[in-house]
Amino acid sequence: MSIFPENFLWGGAVAANQCEGAYLEDGKGLSVQDVLPQGIRGERTKEPTEDNMKLVGIDFYHRYEEDIRLFAEMGFKVFRTSIAWSRIFPKGDEEEPNELGLAFYDRLFDECRKYGIEPLVTISHYETPLYLAEHYNGWTNRKLIGFYERYVRVLFERYKGKVKYWLTFNEINSLLHAPFMSGGIGASREKLTEQALYQAAHHELVASALAVKIGHEMIPEAKIGCMILSMPTYPLSPSPDDVIRVMEEEHKNYFFGDVHARGQYPGYMKRYFREHGIEIAMAPEDEEILKHTVDFVSFSYYMSCCASADAGAAEKGNGNLLGGIPNPTLKASDWGWQIDPKGLRYVLNMFWDRWQKPLFIVENGLGADDKLVQDSNGNFTVDDDYRIQYLHDHLVQVGEALQDGVEVMGYTSWGCIDVVSASTAELKKRYGYIYVDRYDNGTGTLNRYKKKSFYWYKDVIASNGACLH
Repeated sequence: MSIFPENFLWGGAVAANQCEGAYLEDGKGLSVQDVLPQGIRGERTKEPTEDNMKLVGIDFYHRYEEDIRLFAEMGFKVFRTSIAWSRIFPKGDEEEPNELGLAFYDRLFDECRKYGIEPLVTISHYETPLYLAEHYNGWTNRKLIGFYERYVRVLFERYKGKVKYWLTFNEINSLLHAPFMSGGIGASREKLTEQALYQAAHHELVASALAVKIGHEMIPEAKIGCMILSMPTYPLSPSPDDVIRVMEEEHKNYFFGDVHARGQYPGYMKRYFREHGIEIAMAPEDEEILKHTVDFVSFSYYMSCCASADAGAAEKGNGNLLGGIPNPTLKASDWGWQIDPKGLRYVLNMFWDRWQKPLFIVENGLGADDKLVQDSNGNFTVDDDYRIQYLHDHLVQVGEALQDGVEVMGYTSWGCIDVVSASTAELKKRYGYIYVDRYDNGTGTLNRYKKKSFYWYKDVIASNGACLH
Protein backbone atom coordinates (compact mmCIF):
# COMPACT_ATOMS: atom_id res chain seq x y z
CA MET A 1 0.00 0.00 0.00
CA SER A 2 1.10 3.54 -0.73
CA ILE A 3 0.98 6.25 1.91
CA PHE A 4 0.58 8.84 -0.84
CA PRO A 5 -3.06 9.87 -1.45
CA GLU A 6 -4.75 8.53 -4.58
CA ASN A 7 -5.08 11.99 -6.11
CA PHE A 8 -1.43 12.95 -5.44
CA LEU A 9 -0.15 15.13 -8.28
CA TRP A 10 3.14 13.63 -9.51
CA GLY A 11 5.06 15.56 -12.14
CA GLY A 12 7.92 17.86 -12.99
CA ALA A 13 8.71 21.55 -13.32
CA VAL A 14 10.46 23.99 -15.66
CA ALA A 15 10.36 27.74 -16.31
CA ALA A 16 9.77 29.40 -19.67
CA ASN A 17 12.97 31.45 -19.58
CA GLN A 18 15.11 28.37 -18.90
CA CYS A 19 13.70 26.07 -21.55
CA GLU A 20 11.71 27.81 -24.30
CA GLY A 21 14.35 29.74 -26.23
CA ALA A 22 12.84 31.57 -29.23
CA TYR A 23 13.55 34.73 -27.27
CA LEU A 24 12.31 37.13 -29.97
CA GLU A 25 9.99 34.84 -31.91
CA ASP A 26 6.32 35.56 -32.63
CA GLY A 27 6.42 39.07 -31.22
CA LYS A 28 8.03 38.28 -27.86
CA GLY A 29 9.72 41.21 -26.11
CA LEU A 30 12.89 41.06 -24.04
CA SER A 31 12.77 39.98 -20.39
CA VAL A 32 15.28 40.55 -17.61
CA GLN A 33 16.59 37.04 -18.30
CA ASP A 34 17.72 38.01 -21.79
CA VAL A 35 20.39 40.31 -20.31
CA LEU A 36 21.60 37.96 -17.54
CA PRO A 37 24.02 35.62 -19.35
CA GLN A 38 25.75 34.51 -16.11
CA GLY A 39 22.69 33.94 -13.94
CA ILE A 40 21.85 35.38 -10.54
CA ARG A 41 25.21 36.78 -9.53
CA GLY A 42 26.44 37.79 -12.97
CA GLU A 43 26.46 41.29 -14.38
CA ARG A 44 23.61 42.29 -16.66
CA THR A 45 24.41 43.26 -20.23
CA LYS A 46 22.98 46.16 -22.21
CA GLU A 47 21.70 43.84 -24.94
CA PRO A 48 21.28 40.06 -25.30
CA THR A 49 24.64 38.40 -26.02
CA GLU A 50 25.50 35.18 -27.81
CA ASP A 51 26.85 33.57 -24.64
CA ASN A 52 23.41 33.73 -22.99
CA MET A 53 22.29 30.10 -23.08
CA LYS A 54 18.69 31.08 -22.30
CA LEU A 55 18.20 32.68 -25.72
CA VAL A 56 17.95 29.17 -27.17
CA GLY A 57 17.40 27.21 -23.96
CA ILE A 58 16.54 23.66 -24.95
CA ASP A 59 14.31 24.92 -27.78
CA PHE A 60 11.19 23.80 -25.91
CA TYR A 61 9.24 26.41 -27.91
CA HIS A 62 9.60 24.24 -31.01
CA ARG A 63 9.97 20.81 -29.37
CA TYR A 64 7.31 20.87 -26.66
CA GLU A 65 5.24 18.13 -28.34
CA GLU A 66 8.12 15.66 -28.09
CA ASP A 67 8.85 16.69 -24.49
CA ILE A 68 5.22 16.48 -23.30
CA ARG A 69 5.02 13.03 -24.88
CA LEU A 70 8.05 11.96 -22.83
CA PHE A 71 6.48 13.41 -19.66
CA ALA A 72 3.33 11.43 -20.42
CA GLU A 73 5.41 8.28 -20.85
CA MET A 74 6.70 8.81 -17.31
CA GLY A 75 3.09 9.11 -16.17
CA PHE A 76 3.01 12.79 -15.18
CA LYS A 77 -0.25 13.93 -13.61
CA VAL A 78 0.86 17.56 -13.62
CA PHE A 79 3.42 19.70 -15.44
CA ARG A 80 4.58 22.96 -13.93
CA THR A 81 5.72 25.64 -16.35
CA SER A 82 5.51 29.41 -16.55
CA ILE A 83 4.19 31.91 -19.02
CA ALA A 84 6.74 34.38 -20.34
CA TRP A 85 5.11 37.73 -19.54
CA SER A 86 6.89 39.40 -22.47
CA ARG A 87 5.34 36.87 -24.90
CA ILE A 88 1.92 38.18 -23.90
CA PHE A 89 2.81 41.85 -23.34
CA PRO A 90 6.19 42.41 -25.06
CA LYS A 91 6.91 45.62 -23.14
CA GLY A 92 4.59 44.94 -20.25
CA ASP A 93 2.57 48.16 -20.32
CA GLU A 94 0.59 47.72 -23.57
CA GLU A 95 -3.17 47.90 -23.67
CA GLU A 96 -3.62 44.81 -25.86
CA PRO A 97 -1.88 41.41 -25.66
CA ASN A 98 0.15 39.69 -28.34
CA GLU A 99 -2.08 37.07 -29.95
CA LEU A 100 0.81 34.92 -31.22
CA GLY A 101 2.13 34.57 -27.68
CA LEU A 102 -1.28 33.60 -26.35
CA ALA A 103 -1.69 31.05 -29.13
CA PHE A 104 1.58 29.29 -28.22
CA TYR A 105 0.36 28.58 -24.69
CA ASP A 106 -2.98 27.41 -26.08
CA ARG A 107 -1.08 24.80 -28.06
CA LEU A 108 1.11 23.87 -25.08
CA PHE A 109 -1.78 23.44 -22.65
CA ASP A 110 -3.82 21.54 -25.25
CA GLU A 111 -0.88 19.17 -25.68
CA CYS A 112 -0.73 18.59 -21.91
CA ARG A 113 -4.43 17.93 -21.66
CA LYS A 114 -4.27 15.51 -24.60
CA TYR A 115 -2.32 13.21 -22.28
CA GLY A 116 -4.37 13.98 -19.18
CA ILE A 117 -1.63 16.17 -17.69
CA GLU A 118 -2.81 19.15 -15.63
CA PRO A 119 -0.79 22.34 -16.29
CA LEU A 120 0.41 24.12 -13.16
CA VAL A 121 1.20 27.62 -14.37
CA THR A 122 3.43 30.24 -12.77
CA ILE A 123 2.29 33.69 -13.85
CA SER A 124 5.60 35.44 -13.16
CA HIS A 125 8.73 33.28 -12.92
CA TYR A 126 11.74 35.62 -12.91
CA GLU A 127 10.53 36.96 -16.28
CA THR A 128 9.66 40.62 -15.78
CA PRO A 129 9.60 42.36 -19.18
CA LEU A 130 12.87 44.26 -19.58
CA TYR A 131 10.99 47.42 -20.57
CA LEU A 132 9.27 47.49 -17.17
CA ALA A 133 12.67 47.17 -15.48
CA GLU A 134 14.27 49.92 -17.53
CA HIS A 135 11.41 52.43 -17.66
CA TYR A 136 9.65 51.83 -14.33
CA ASN A 137 12.44 50.32 -12.16
CA GLY A 138 10.42 47.15 -11.86
CA TRP A 139 8.33 46.40 -8.81
CA THR A 140 9.52 49.48 -6.90
CA ASN A 141 6.88 51.26 -9.01
CA ARG A 142 3.26 50.81 -7.96
CA LYS A 143 2.18 51.01 -11.61
CA LEU A 144 3.35 47.42 -12.04
CA ILE A 145 0.36 46.26 -9.99
CA GLY A 146 -1.92 47.55 -12.75
CA PHE A 147 0.20 46.05 -15.54
CA TYR A 148 0.25 42.69 -13.73
CA GLU A 149 -3.51 42.84 -13.15
CA ARG A 150 -4.13 43.35 -16.87
CA TYR A 151 -1.80 40.46 -17.67
CA VAL A 152 -3.53 38.20 -15.12
CA ARG A 153 -7.01 39.01 -16.43
CA VAL A 154 -5.92 38.14 -19.97
CA LEU A 155 -4.46 34.81 -18.83
CA PHE A 156 -7.47 33.81 -16.72
CA GLU A 157 -9.92 34.69 -19.48
CA ARG A 158 -7.93 32.89 -22.17
CA TYR A 159 -7.00 29.71 -20.30
CA LYS A 160 -9.83 29.30 -17.78
CA GLY A 161 -10.94 26.06 -19.41
CA LYS A 162 -7.42 24.67 -19.66
CA VAL A 163 -5.55 25.59 -16.47
CA LYS A 164 -6.84 24.77 -12.99
CA TYR A 165 -3.71 25.39 -10.91
CA TRP A 166 -1.97 28.78 -10.84
CA LEU A 167 0.99 30.29 -8.95
CA THR A 168 1.28 34.06 -8.72
CA PHE A 169 5.05 34.68 -8.35
CA ASN A 170 7.94 32.25 -8.32
CA GLU A 171 9.94 32.23 -5.07
CA ILE A 172 8.54 35.65 -4.15
CA ASN A 173 10.87 35.99 -1.14
CA SER A 174 13.88 35.86 -3.48
CA LEU A 175 13.19 39.53 -4.18
CA LEU A 176 15.23 40.31 -1.06
CA HIS A 177 18.28 38.57 -2.51
CA ALA A 178 18.03 38.94 -6.32
CA PRO A 179 16.10 42.18 -6.91
CA PHE A 180 16.78 42.45 -10.66
CA MET A 181 16.04 38.86 -11.61
CA SER A 182 13.13 38.52 -9.20
CA GLY A 183 11.64 42.00 -9.42
CA GLY A 184 13.14 43.86 -12.38
CA ILE A 185 14.79 46.36 -10.02
CA GLY A 186 17.82 47.99 -11.64
CA ALA A 187 19.86 48.92 -8.56
CA SER A 188 22.20 46.27 -7.17
CA ARG A 189 21.33 44.66 -3.83
CA GLU A 190 24.22 46.60 -2.24
CA LYS A 191 22.92 49.96 -3.47
CA LEU A 192 19.23 49.29 -2.94
CA THR A 193 17.70 50.69 0.24
CA GLU A 194 15.61 48.42 2.42
CA GLN A 195 12.83 50.99 2.11
CA ALA A 196 12.73 50.55 -1.68
CA LEU A 197 13.12 46.78 -1.45
CA TYR A 198 10.26 46.23 0.99
CA GLN A 199 8.08 48.70 -0.89
CA ALA A 200 8.61 46.55 -3.99
CA ALA A 201 7.76 43.47 -1.93
CA HIS A 202 4.54 45.16 -0.82
CA HIS A 203 3.59 45.87 -4.44
CA GLU A 204 4.16 42.20 -5.34
CA LEU A 205 2.15 41.00 -2.35
CA VAL A 206 -0.77 43.26 -3.28
CA ALA A 207 -0.55 42.10 -6.91
CA SER A 208 -0.47 38.47 -5.78
CA ALA A 209 -3.55 38.90 -3.57
CA LEU A 210 -5.27 40.72 -6.41
CA ALA A 211 -4.58 37.74 -8.68
CA VAL A 212 -6.18 35.45 -6.08
CA LYS A 213 -9.23 37.72 -5.90
CA ILE A 214 -9.57 37.92 -9.69
CA GLY A 215 -8.98 34.19 -10.08
CA HIS A 216 -11.73 33.32 -7.62
CA GLU A 217 -14.09 35.63 -9.48
CA MET A 218 -13.23 34.57 -13.04
CA ILE A 219 -12.46 30.86 -12.50
CA PRO A 220 -14.27 29.70 -9.33
CA GLU A 221 -13.07 26.12 -9.79
CA ALA A 222 -9.39 27.15 -10.03
CA LYS A 223 -6.85 26.88 -7.23
CA ILE A 224 -4.52 29.87 -6.85
CA GLY A 225 -1.37 29.46 -4.80
CA CYS A 226 1.72 31.38 -3.79
CA MET A 227 5.26 30.07 -4.22
CA ILE A 228 8.12 30.64 -1.81
CA LEU A 229 11.74 29.60 -1.64
CA SER A 230 12.13 27.43 1.45
CA MET A 231 15.48 26.91 3.09
CA PRO A 232 15.15 25.89 6.73
CA THR A 233 17.73 27.39 9.04
CA TYR A 234 19.19 25.50 11.99
CA PRO A 235 21.14 27.03 14.90
CA LEU A 236 24.87 26.40 14.53
CA SER A 237 25.01 25.75 18.28
CA PRO A 238 22.49 25.24 21.12
CA SER A 239 23.15 28.79 22.31
CA PRO A 240 19.89 30.72 22.85
CA ASP A 241 21.47 33.58 20.90
CA ASP A 242 21.84 31.28 17.89
CA VAL A 243 18.23 30.11 18.27
CA ILE A 244 16.99 33.72 18.30
CA ARG A 245 19.15 34.47 15.26
CA VAL A 246 17.52 31.54 13.46
CA MET A 247 14.08 32.90 14.37
CA GLU A 248 14.98 36.27 12.88
CA GLU A 249 16.31 34.66 9.69
CA GLU A 250 13.21 32.47 9.34
CA HIS A 251 10.95 35.49 9.83
CA LYS A 252 12.29 37.01 6.60
CA ASN A 253 10.93 34.05 4.69
CA TYR A 254 7.85 33.33 6.79
CA PHE A 255 6.81 36.96 6.23
CA PHE A 256 5.84 36.33 2.60
CA GLY A 257 3.94 33.15 3.41
CA ASP A 258 2.23 34.78 6.39
CA VAL A 259 0.83 37.60 4.24
CA HIS A 260 -0.31 35.17 1.54
CA ALA A 261 -1.89 32.66 3.94
CA ARG A 262 -3.11 34.93 6.75
CA GLY A 263 -3.96 38.07 4.81
CA GLN A 264 -2.10 40.67 6.85
CA TYR A 265 1.35 41.85 7.88
CA PRO A 266 2.68 39.94 10.92
CA GLY A 267 3.69 41.76 14.10
CA TYR A 268 7.35 40.76 13.86
CA MET A 269 7.58 42.46 10.47
CA LYS A 270 5.94 45.63 11.75
CA ARG A 271 8.57 45.69 14.49
CA TYR A 272 11.36 45.23 11.93
CA PHE A 273 10.00 48.13 9.88
CA ARG A 274 9.79 50.37 12.98
CA GLU A 275 13.32 49.58 14.08
CA HIS A 276 14.79 50.08 10.59
CA GLY A 277 12.94 53.27 9.70
CA ILE A 278 10.89 51.62 6.95
CA GLU A 279 7.48 53.09 6.18
CA ILE A 280 5.44 51.12 3.64
CA ALA A 281 3.30 53.38 1.45
CA MET A 282 -0.10 51.73 1.26
CA ALA A 283 -3.09 52.67 -0.86
CA PRO A 284 -6.41 52.77 1.04
CA GLU A 285 -7.56 49.50 -0.55
CA ASP A 286 -4.36 47.49 0.05
CA GLU A 287 -5.28 45.97 3.42
CA GLU A 288 -8.61 44.73 2.04
CA ILE A 289 -6.95 43.25 -1.05
CA LEU A 290 -4.39 41.39 1.09
CA LYS A 291 -7.24 39.57 2.85
CA HIS A 292 -7.73 37.47 -0.29
CA THR A 293 -5.60 34.54 0.82
CA VAL A 294 -4.23 31.72 -1.30
CA ASP A 295 -5.84 28.30 -1.70
CA PHE A 296 -2.51 26.52 -1.17
CA VAL A 297 1.15 27.23 -0.48
CA SER A 298 3.74 25.91 -2.91
CA PHE A 299 7.48 26.02 -2.40
CA SER A 300 10.90 24.99 -3.61
CA TYR A 301 13.18 22.89 -1.43
CA TYR A 302 16.77 22.08 -2.25
CA MET A 303 18.80 22.50 0.92
CA SER A 304 19.06 23.81 4.48
CA CYS A 305 21.63 26.00 6.20
CA CYS A 306 22.71 27.20 9.62
CA ALA A 307 22.82 30.58 11.34
CA SER A 308 24.82 31.95 14.25
CA ALA A 309 24.75 35.10 16.35
CA ASP A 310 28.56 35.06 16.14
CA ALA A 311 29.43 37.00 12.99
CA GLY A 312 32.79 35.24 12.76
CA ALA A 313 31.48 31.73 13.38
CA ALA A 314 31.75 30.52 9.80
CA GLU A 315 31.87 31.69 6.24
CA LYS A 316 28.59 31.82 4.39
CA GLY A 317 28.00 29.24 1.70
CA ASN A 318 27.82 30.75 -1.76
CA GLY A 319 26.24 27.84 -3.57
CA ASN A 320 22.71 29.05 -3.03
CA LEU A 321 20.58 32.14 -3.37
CA LEU A 322 20.00 32.81 0.32
CA GLY A 323 23.54 32.18 1.56
CA GLY A 324 23.63 30.81 5.10
CA ILE A 325 26.34 28.97 7.01
CA PRO A 326 27.05 25.42 5.79
CA ASN A 327 25.94 22.66 8.14
CA PRO A 328 29.03 20.67 9.23
CA THR A 329 26.95 17.47 9.52
CA LEU A 330 25.80 17.41 5.89
CA LYS A 331 27.33 16.55 2.54
CA ALA A 332 26.98 18.92 -0.44
CA SER A 333 26.32 18.65 -4.18
CA ASP A 334 28.91 19.55 -6.83
CA TRP A 335 27.61 23.12 -6.66
CA GLY A 336 27.84 23.44 -2.88
CA TRP A 337 24.16 22.89 -2.09
CA GLN A 338 23.89 20.85 1.10
CA ILE A 339 21.83 17.69 0.88
CA ASP A 340 19.27 17.40 3.68
CA PRO A 341 16.27 15.14 2.91
CA LYS A 342 14.94 15.33 6.48
CA GLY A 343 14.80 19.10 6.12
CA LEU A 344 11.93 18.59 3.66
CA ARG A 345 9.86 16.77 6.27
CA TYR A 346 10.70 19.54 8.73
CA VAL A 347 9.62 22.28 6.29
CA LEU A 348 6.38 20.48 5.46
CA ASN A 349 5.51 20.20 9.13
CA MET A 350 6.46 23.79 9.92
CA PHE A 351 4.44 25.20 7.02
CA TRP A 352 1.41 23.01 7.73
CA ASP A 353 1.38 23.85 11.43
CA ARG A 354 1.75 27.55 10.67
CA TRP A 355 -0.73 28.04 7.83
CA GLN A 356 -3.05 25.01 7.71
CA LYS A 357 -3.13 25.34 3.94
CA PRO A 358 -2.54 22.45 1.50
CA LEU A 359 1.13 22.32 0.50
CA PHE A 360 2.65 21.62 -2.92
CA ILE A 361 6.35 20.85 -3.43
CA VAL A 362 6.91 22.42 -6.84
CA GLU A 363 10.72 22.31 -6.97
CA ASN A 364 13.18 19.77 -5.62
CA GLY A 365 16.07 18.14 -7.38
CA LEU A 366 19.79 17.59 -7.77
CA GLY A 367 21.91 19.59 -10.19
CA ALA A 368 24.82 17.46 -11.41
CA ASP A 369 27.38 17.22 -14.21
CA ASP A 370 25.81 14.24 -16.00
CA LYS A 371 27.79 12.16 -18.50
CA LEU A 372 26.08 10.74 -21.57
CA VAL A 373 27.06 7.08 -22.18
CA GLN A 374 25.95 4.21 -24.39
CA ASP A 375 24.30 1.17 -22.83
CA SER A 376 24.75 -2.45 -23.93
CA ASN A 377 22.13 -1.95 -26.64
CA GLY A 378 23.88 1.09 -28.06
CA ASN A 379 21.33 3.57 -26.71
CA PHE A 380 22.49 6.82 -25.16
CA THR A 381 21.64 7.31 -21.49
CA VAL A 382 22.96 8.66 -18.18
CA ASP A 383 23.62 6.40 -15.20
CA ASP A 384 22.41 8.91 -12.63
CA ASP A 385 22.10 6.73 -9.55
CA TYR A 386 23.14 9.75 -7.48
CA ARG A 387 20.01 11.60 -8.63
CA ILE A 388 17.80 8.60 -7.97
CA GLN A 389 19.21 8.38 -4.43
CA TYR A 390 18.66 12.10 -3.81
CA LEU A 391 15.07 12.06 -5.03
CA HIS A 392 14.28 8.76 -3.30
CA ASP A 393 15.53 10.06 0.05
CA HIS A 394 13.51 13.28 -0.26
CA LEU A 395 10.32 11.49 -1.31
CA VAL A 396 10.63 9.12 1.64
CA GLN A 397 10.56 12.21 3.86
CA VAL A 398 7.46 13.48 2.03
CA GLY A 399 5.89 10.17 2.99
CA GLU A 400 6.91 10.75 6.61
CA ALA A 401 5.26 14.18 6.53
CA LEU A 402 2.07 12.66 5.13
CA GLN A 403 2.05 10.26 8.06
CA ASP A 404 2.57 13.26 10.35
CA GLY A 405 -0.79 14.51 9.07
CA VAL A 406 0.50 17.14 6.64
CA GLU A 407 -1.72 17.74 3.61
CA VAL A 408 0.53 17.55 0.54
CA MET A 409 -1.08 18.07 -2.88
CA GLY A 410 1.76 16.96 -5.09
CA TYR A 411 5.41 16.93 -6.08
CA THR A 412 6.95 18.38 -9.24
CA SER A 413 10.70 17.79 -9.29
CA TRP A 414 12.77 20.59 -10.72
CA GLY A 415 14.13 20.39 -14.21
CA CYS A 416 12.26 17.25 -15.24
CA ILE A 417 14.12 17.76 -18.52
CA ASP A 418 17.54 19.43 -18.54
CA VAL A 419 17.20 23.23 -18.62
CA VAL A 420 19.54 26.22 -18.33
CA SER A 421 20.31 26.83 -14.66
CA ALA A 422 18.80 29.99 -13.13
CA SER A 423 21.61 30.44 -10.62
CA THR A 424 24.59 29.91 -12.93
CA ALA A 425 23.06 30.03 -16.48
CA GLU A 426 24.84 26.76 -17.29
CA LEU A 427 23.52 23.68 -19.02
CA LYS A 428 26.32 21.71 -17.37
CA LYS A 429 24.28 21.80 -14.16
CA ARG A 430 21.63 19.26 -15.11
CA TYR A 431 18.54 18.25 -13.16
CA GLY A 432 16.41 16.31 -15.60
CA TYR A 433 15.18 12.78 -16.16
CA ILE A 434 15.78 13.59 -19.83
CA TYR A 435 19.24 14.56 -21.11
CA VAL A 436 19.33 17.36 -23.68
CA ASP A 437 22.30 17.29 -26.06
CA ARG A 438 23.33 20.92 -25.72
CA TYR A 439 26.43 22.35 -24.08
CA ASP A 440 27.64 25.60 -22.58
CA ASN A 441 29.65 26.47 -25.71
CA GLY A 442 26.40 26.44 -27.70
CA THR A 443 27.04 23.18 -29.52
CA GLY A 444 24.86 20.07 -29.54
CA THR A 445 22.07 18.44 -31.50
CA LEU A 446 19.32 19.22 -28.93
CA ASN A 447 18.38 15.53 -29.12
CA ARG A 448 16.62 14.10 -26.06
CA TYR A 449 17.82 10.95 -24.25
CA LYS A 450 16.19 9.13 -21.32
CA LYS A 451 18.35 8.87 -18.21
CA LYS A 452 18.21 5.94 -15.80
CA SER A 453 16.15 8.17 -13.48
CA PHE A 454 13.47 8.44 -16.21
CA TYR A 455 12.49 4.81 -15.66
CA TRP A 456 12.87 5.07 -11.89
CA TYR A 457 10.45 8.02 -11.70
CA LYS A 458 8.06 6.23 -14.04
CA ASP A 459 7.92 3.38 -11.50
CA VAL A 460 7.47 5.81 -8.61
CA ILE A 461 4.45 7.40 -10.30
CA ALA A 462 2.96 4.08 -11.48
CA SER A 463 3.12 2.71 -7.92
CA ASN A 464 1.97 6.04 -6.40
CA GLY A 465 5.14 6.04 -4.34
CA ALA A 466 4.73 2.50 -3.00
CA CYS A 467 8.05 1.42 -4.56
CA LEU A 468 9.92 3.93 -2.37
CA HIS A 469 9.53 1.72 0.72
